[in-house]
This record gives sequence, C-alpha cells and structure tokens, in this order.
Amino acid sequence: MLKGINPLLNADVLQALRAMGHGDDLIIADTNFPSDSVARQTVLGRLLRIDAPAADVVKAVLSLYPLDNFVDDAAARMEIVGKPDEIPTVQQEVQKEIDAAEGKPWPMISVERYAFYERAKKAYCVIQTGERRFYGCFAFRKGVVPPNAE
Repeated sequence: MLKGINPLLNADVLQALRAMGHGDDLIIADTNFPSDSVARQTVLGRLLRIDAPAADVVKAVLSLYPLDNFVDDAAARMEIVGKPDEIPTVQQEVQKEIDAAEGKPWPMISVERYAFYERAKKAYCVIQTGERRFYGCFAFRKGVVPPNAE
C-alpha cells in the first residue's frame, strides 16, 4: 500500500501509466472485450487487469492520469451497435467519474464498435476490468502535467 494512491492501482498499472507520454491512449475494457488479443497488439504488448467495476477503475486511473485537453477525443466510449446515441448506465457512471476528475463537464465522444477495436490496437495498453455490463469500454488519451503541478 502507498499513501495517496488508490489501492486498485497495482504495480503493473502504475508502471504503464508512468511510462505513457502525451498523446498515448489507454483502453479500459469490460470483461467481454477481446482484451488479451488486442493487448498483444498494443505498445505494452500484454494485458493489465484491475478486477473492479469500470467506474471504480476509471476513478482510480484518473486520480493520477491527466486527460489531453488539446484534442476532442481524449475521452471516448464504445457505441452500442445500432443505437449510437444511447448511453447505458455503465457509461453514465464513468461520465460522472470523468467530470469529477476534471472538475468540469468533459463529454465522451462515441466510437463505433469496430473503430474502437482499431483505436485499441494502436493504444499504449489495455486494462481489463471486472465490469460485466455490456459496453463498459473506454479510451483515454493522456495529457500533460504542467511544471508547477504537485
């Protein structure tokens, strides 16, 4: 245990978050996402896990991970097939965590399912959660930490 760091963030996840640079993508995926096969194609090349609900994982990650404020797609969600404008409960819960972490509304863009898979393959890494609800898949683009930040 470390003081001030969410206990869900294990050593492998912390190492990956620290190694990522500005513009790198992080995928947080539900249990149905093809996480292992996609993770093998990422920069890290292996799957990371946090066995907790998606919103809890996002809250933990965003406690340390800055979102990129230079782009419009720094926070993204996988669209429901055939219902791109529908936002299921799991995505609503994650949206609340994003807004809380950023201290302001920060809407996610929606990404079509197969386009999301392609974005995930180009990501730095994939964290598979214990989220069992469908469409609990998200992409987050890393921003910068200013020189005067604590």
